[in-house]
Amino acid sequence: MVAMEQYIFGGFLALLSGFVLLHFLRRENKTPGSRGGLTAEVGGEADIIIVGAGVAGAALAYTLAKDGRHVHVIERDLTEPDRIVGELLQPGGYLKLVELGLEDCVGDIDAQRVLGYALYKDGRNAVLPYPLENFHSDVSGRSFHNGRFVQRMREKVSTLSNVRLEQGTVTSLTEQEGMVKGVQYKNKNGQEMTAYAPLTIICDGCFSNLRSSLCTPKVENPSCFVGLILENCELPFANHGHVVLGDPSPILFYPISSTEIRCLVDIPGQKVPSIANGEMANYLKTVVAPQIPLQLQDSFIAAVGKGNIRTMPNRSMPANPHPNPGALLMGDAFNMRHPLTGGGMTVALSDVVVLRDLLRPINDLHDSPTVSKHLESFYTLRKSVASTINTLAGALYKVFCASPDQARQEMRQACFDYLSLGGIFIKGPVSLLSGLNPCPLSLLLHFFALAVYGVGRLLLPFPSPKRILLGARLLSGASGIVLPIIKAEGVRQMFFPATFPAYYRAPPLN
Repeated sequence: MVAMEQYIFGGFLALLSGFVLLHFLRRENKTPGSRGGLTAEVGGEADIIIVGAGVAGAALAYTLAKDGRHVHVIERDLTEPDRIVGELLQPGGYLKLVELGLEDCVGDIDAQRVLGYALYKDGRNAVLPYPLENFHSDVSGRSFHNGRFVQRMREKVSTLSNVRLEQGTVTSLTEQEGMVKGVQYKNKNGQEMTAYAPLTIICDGCFSNLRSSLCTPKVENPSCFVGLILENCELPFANHGHVVLGDPSPILFYPISSTEIRCLVDIPGQKVPSIANGEMANYLKTVVAPQIPLQLQDSFIAAVGKGNIRTMPNRSMPANPHPNPGALLMGDAFNMRHPLTGGGMTVALSDVVVLRDLLRPINDLHDSPTVSKHLESFYTLRKSVASTINTLAGALYKVFCASPDQARQEMRQACFDYLSLGGIFIKGPVSLLSGLNPCPLSLLLHFFALAVYGVGRLLLPFPSPKRILLGARLLSGASGIVLPIIKAEGVRQMFFPATFPAYYRAPPLN
């Protein structure tokens, strides 16, 4: 009998030990980063995953969290960015920043007010002020170090308890039955993780490795920017961006702090002179320096001599989405334009406002097909602002570049003279440029008014067959510049958005 009890007791201990061992083995296998190739799962408490915490991602995270959403933000690198673009916020973009409650992010970073542009060509200049008469005195453009601005936004996001801001590299989207359910990523420690949420928004920038899953990317690289910082010098017109219509392409100057001026030299094509062997420094000193305003030349040459020369490819990509349940593209991952006009952040912040307003009436995001169908209207509602700024950026860049074609030369000169007329000839185009009047029809009217003005200059006082032919070529060239851009943006969405069913689509019933 005693022996029987010992056998039973021993069996019980063995069974109990087995359960304890199994429990610890299971816990070990669930430990994030455990060996054996296992992927840890992040709890499903997030309503929305945002990939990227740049301007678009940080602004979106803040506004959605303020609306009560639980947001998980995954950013490749949470240290301060160091870029030579994204440093000028147009007044229209600043108004969106105010609407999102983020206007204090341009405070305490030595941001500079920008009140307009100064345009230079062949020794002449024209001052193009922003039409700010009907706005609060605080409204203007802002220029700053991009990294400081982004970090201020991230700091503000991190103060919200319902935001999880994490450093990690997203490697792929997680899909089930054709719907995006979350993302796979490597965290800061290199551990493979999976995060789930009803909606995933991709804002991982111009070098996005996820965009091809959600759109048809048609990326063009029209030129490169060469960036310098000029120190302790004054611009000819304070608090203005300066655009020099140089040869072969524009040269930009604008303040990014109280002691620094950013210079961006555009070089057409993808190949630039070598920095390493001194070709770039020689090019800047011999070709570029003689074309810029005299009072900036010494500081420009000194900046070249310091050797802190940076380059960045300029990219252009129209928005061509594949609606995918459970996921959405935003920011430069979705839509890019030439940075000549500084409109990128305005488009991004405007898109954030549009998406915020679309998501506000939706309490339950788990019905992915229905929510996705509702969010299709995002692609139409954003077009007024985005297509105007995109088209203007692409068209102005082509007009501002030098060309051996005489008709293009006449178009370039006509653009400068048209803007020099003042009055409505400045107010209309600058309202478009600044994002204060994002109207595609107004853009088209001003562009062809400029072309007709150019033809008029050729025909007066006495037309000749040669001048008539040149005028016809000018009009044809103008059409060849702007119409392909409009076609890529989508004629119907730009000018007739109300013809799209998604324009009237109501939010899903909860």
